[in-house]
Amino acid sequence: MFVQQVINGLTVGGVYALIALGYTMVYGILDLINFAHGEIYMLGAYLGIIFLGFFTVIGLTAYSLPLALALTFILSIVFCSAYGFTIEKIAYKPLRNASRLSPLISAIGVSIFLQNYVMLTQGATDKVFPHLFEETGFEMQGMTFTYIQIFIIVVSAALMMFLNLFITKTRMGKAMRAVAQDKTMASLVGINIDTVISVTFVIGSGLAAVAGLMVAMYYGLVNYSIGYIAGIKAFTAAVLGGIGSIPGAMFGGILLGLVESLSASYISPEYKDAYAFIILIIILLIKPSGLFGKSQEEKV
Repeated sequence: MFVQQVINGLTVGGVYALIALGYTMVYGILDLINFAHGEIYMLGAYLGIIFLGFFTVIGLTAYSLPLALALTFILSIVFCSAYGFTIEKIAYKPLRNASRLSPLISAIGVSIFLQNYVMLTQGATDKVFPHLFEETGFEMQGMTFTYIQIFIIVVSAALMMFLNLFITKTRMGKAMRAVAQDKTMASLVGINIDTVISVTFVIGSGLAAVAGLMVAMYYGLVNYSIGYIAGIKAFTAAVLGGIGSIPGAMFGGILLGLVESLSASYISPEYKDAYAFIILIIILLIKPSGLFGKSQEEKV
């Protein structure tokens, strides 16, 4: 039972980690909490239904389901990245030199706008995601590892690994770290701050799109409000690991998923959301900067 709940926790935690990475990357660059990020995750789920439905109509899913699924992921990532890029240019860039309260209000406004935009265009009722994976999977000593769980864990781990390599090894990744540390000095050495910020939003939105699509596949239902609670939990995961820290966001998301799964199994499923916030409060009381976070003066 314990190992089974750990697998369930890793499945959900991987999704939280992908969303939390968007929060922590934007905060590390701009010191801004992008509260519209949860809605990008929600858009990824809806776009997955739209694109997969289109491929079903033209017969691509019957011809090759893996190809249709791969194209669905790619197109959802592209569209959500475009949404993230546009949001940064319209809602955040004009307020870059304003007081901290102004971009925060703008972020909340974008979140409400996107929720109502999807509700009006797609309807307020739940949408059903096509059933793609069999309920069966691998069984081992009474434990069941479904194919969709394995898929989510593998994809989440692969994306987090690639992101870490991108940040540490590539020229753009080094530029992002430089901007996060000192924008003025980064601009003086020739780094285009606007480009780095745009790339940050594009990458974070792409990861949120993958998370939304995988959650839609896992639960089978999507509605316009799923971005709110998922966004709050992912933000909690980012703060738990240390807001601004990429390894912290990864660890915080996994830890949050494990806490939810184990507490729902061994204590009560009715209050699984509350346990996550209790853990957050305890961590912040002990280490306010989060598990992997550093003070503003030490941030690198």
